[in-house]
Amino acid sequence: MIKGLFETHIYVEDLERSIGFYSNVLGLKQCHYEEERRIAFFWIGKPKEAMLGIWEKPKAEIDIRHFAFRCEVDDVLNKSVPFLESKSLQPYNFLKSGNHEPMVFAWMPALAIYFNDPDGHALEFIAILEGEARPDLGVVSYEEWLNRSN
Repeated sequence: MIKGLFETHIYVEDLERSIGFYSNVLGLKQCHYEEERRIAFFWIGKPKEAMLGIWEKPKAEIDIRHFAFRCEVDDVLNKSVPFLESKSLQPYNFLKSGNHEPMVFAWMPALAIYFNDPDGHALEFIAILEGEARPDLGVVSYEEWLNRSN
């Protein structure tokens, strides 16, 4: 019955700031806004396929969440870090090792890089890799994944 995830929602401290971030920085298309309820919605990818809702709440009521945006491998590998840096966002890998290179979760396998929104929510660009999962490898660099998965 379940075919995928359609929407997720997060709380933000400043709705206008977050609308600016998700539309102007990340390029999501805003599809709905309600001033009275202090909410906004964005299409993720193609309209009507997936949606993000942001709700304004006082800072004390915001719990930090994580979600990932599905991307192509080339986008994560070659475009994500320059894109994030051009938007003054700090990319980081899962290990938080100070290295800004995307890492591979070998158990999926998937290539990913992280960054935070203005409220500190952990966002991720992720791409599923071809090939068999290798849980024994843990989290590795893309180069190590290529060398050890052949």
